[in-house]
Amino acid sequence: MLLWLMSVLPQPLADQTCLATTVYLEARSQSTIGQMAVAEVAMRRRERGQWGGTVCDVVKSPHQFALTTTPQSQDIDNLQAFQKAWDIAGQSIINWGRPADERRFFVPRADHFATVSVAPAWSRNRNAITIGDHKFYAIN
Repeated sequence: MLLWLMSVLPQPLADQTCLATTVYLEARSQSTIGQMAVAEVAMRRRERGQWGGTVCDVVKSPHQFALTTTPQSQDIDNLQAFQKAWDIAGQSIINWGRPADERRFFVPRADHFATVSVAPAWSRNRNAITIGDHKFYAIN
């Protein structure tokens, strides 16, 4: 249902919904900084255009974010956590609307992340910034 809703919402509401859902699914149990870092990776990818031209395109890229790796039956059942994710998504979108030299970064240059319990092949021999349960990497 949520994926359908994202497809019919106007921009920029669709992007905030996609980003908030991603932050919720990926990092709802993490600190505010950890959630901002997840949003930052998605926004950096959107800016680079490699994974799509909108935030929704980026977070719906196959096998990249929880929107495509989490079962469709996943419910957003913690409204307080989703409200926080919504606020973080909005702040992130505003932040990325500023000139690059005026943005606040939590994970500079990071365009990938993984939970600390997973070591994807692309993460080997890469420096990482660890925030909570995630490691953030600059791959591209």
